[in-house]
Amino acid sequence: MEEKIIEGSDNVFADLGLPDPEERAYKADLIMVLESIIKRRGLTQVETARLCGTDQGTLSKVLRGRVGLVSTDRLLRWIGCLGGSVRITVDETPDHVPGPVSVCFLPACP
Repeated sequence: MEEKIIEGSDNVFADLGLPDPEERAYKADLIMVLESIIKRRGLTQVETARLCGTDQGTLSKVLRGRVGLVSTDRLLRWIGCLGGSVRITVDETPDHVPGPVSVCFLPACP
């Protein structure tokens, strides 16, 4: 039996046909940044939740990918509470077509 391989896009949420795939993707990127800061600082989920002004259960669910439980604003505030600096840059796209939203964690940004 021959297997058919289908090449996916750069967005797994779009490939799965989920609603709001762009939003889900950049929230997932923000959650990965949050996880990175937590690991680097050696914080527990309880300590992290206290610093961010939330409860450990909600934080745990978000860190496991429940992106619908948290707003973009809340993720950005949590990153800030943990000592992260958030910078938002807006560029106009050529031909005024809709552009992607992306998250870059310094110093890995181009």
